[in-house]
Amino acid sequence: MIKPISKISSRRNGRISSRKTGRRIPKGIIHVQASFNNTIVTVTDVRGRVVSWSSAGTSGFKGAKRGTPFAAQSAAINAIRNVVDQGMQRAEVMIKGPGPGRDAALRAIRRSGILLSFVRDVTPMPHNGCRPPKKRRV
Repeated sequence: MIKPISKISSRRNGRISSRKTGRRIPKGIIHVQASFNNTIVTVTDVRGRVVSWSSAGTSGFKGAKRGTPFAAQSAAINAIRNVVDQGMQRAEVMIKGPGPGRDAALRAIRRSGILLSFVRDVTPMPHNGCRPPKKRRV
């Protein structure tokens, strides 16, 4: 006897719930990538799935202003605002890159009210791997 295949998802009352807002995340990881031209802040859960992200460019800064500490601060505030609403209380911070937005982004994360378990610098350091590009002649 063959059983009929039931519908996997059914819309009741025409309402579709968003998966992003339904998730509760008590603990997460905040990745800050600070280059000289931009600062990208990504918030993930402990498994590494992206929950929220923002950058200095998406925060409304253009050109050379994206590399400033103020742009990094506003990018961190924009990325964290979404996850605080989803219930994040504790986080780990991974900072990567040499840019001027490192400290400003970390200061903004501390002020947001999330308890930081640790702050780690994960900047990749070469053991003299690749040959650098030739020197600029101006």
